[in-house]
Amino acid sequence: MVKKKSVKKKSIKKSPKTNKSSKISKSSKTENGFKKILVVDDEKDIRDTVKKILKTEGYKIKTAINADDALKKLKSFDPDLILLDIMMPGTPVRRVLPKIKHKIAFLSVVRTSEAEKELLLGSRNIIDFFQKPFDIKDLIKRVKKAVK
Repeated sequence: MVKKKSVKKKSIKKSPKTNKSSKISKSSKTENGFKKILVVDDEKDIRDTVKKILKTEGYKIKTAINADDALKKLKSFDPDLILLDIMMPGTPVRRVLPKIKHKIAFLSVVRTSEAEKELLLGSRNIIDFFQKPFDIKDLIKRVKKAVK
């Protein structure tokens, strides 16, 4: 006869909606809940990918398809950070920037010179610049830093 060894199971949080395990980083929580991020990009695959990555890290994510849509979402959503594509159809991002008071990190597929980056990062609420395609680990690390 073989004796069964008792195995201690590690306690893993289960999501009440899905009953799946969840790994939520401590830095993604605030006193009143989760840190919030608005992802603004005209490319659906970029919005969906960034949303999925950051949701996995415990952030509450909303998305917008352009700058005008972002302004509408900001009326009812107060994000800790906005990830904003620089070049999208509709109202130019440069016209919308003065209306946004939140921290912004730019997403761009267009190669930007160091001088242009410095000019953009010199604005009062623009805190970072992500070149597409971006490294997932780097995105997570820089977003955590941005929302602290």
